[in-house]
Amino acid sequence: MIRLGTGRLERVVAVGAHCDDIAIGAGGTLLTLCRAHPGLRVDALVLSGGGTEREQEEQEALTAFCPGADLRLTVDKLPDGRLPARWADAKAAVEELRARTEPDLVLAPRTEDAHQDHRGVAKLMTTAFRDHLVLGYEIVKWDGDLGRPVVYQPLAPDTAEDKVRLLQEHYPSQRHRPWYDREAFLGLARIRGIESNARYAEAFAVTKLTVDLGG
Repeated sequence: MIRLGTGRLERVVAVGAHCDDIAIGAGGTLLTLCRAHPGLRVDALVLSGGGTEREQEEQEALTAFCPGADLRLTVDKLPDGRLPARWADAKAAVEELRARTEPDLVLAPRTEDAHQDHRGVAKLMTTAFRDHLVLGYEIVKWDGDLGRPVVYQPLAPDTAEDKVRLLQEHYPSQRHRPWYDREAFLGLARIRGIESNARYAEAFAVTKLTVDLGG
């Protein structure tokens, strides 16, 4: 397995359809990035949950998941589960995000995600951020849509544990869900770690990647 890096990161974009999507799909990666690059700017956009208790949860959670970062979070008010019907509004929100940042890395849902809101966001990202590295995170769910990822970010054991702890600590509104537990989050991280020759990892899909092997 070849391990590739990106060099110095200064700006990262993280997008989710719902509050907690980013933390579930890429929380360990954010912890790793922010600890390695103090002062990293993180522009985060969540398309639903604005004006509810979930917005406060998201603000506190991403602050914890991005230690030492310059976090700029926007939580929009699009209806949960109805994003395709509000396509124009979702597109406008993503384009506004794109207009204010030039990121080194974009974290967003996978285009193969079975949830219509996640899938819709993913499709918007690859057009708004055409010349950027866009990594599609995965979210375990009832649909059984986990695929075969091609990109892995190894997680130190303490980082994987921190991710699980922060998910439980900062999203009390989700604790009643049968899939929202330590076993699910750490179990998937362990499986992805096995696949990438690490103890734990987060995995991502990539739609397009350009390399410069002569640089």
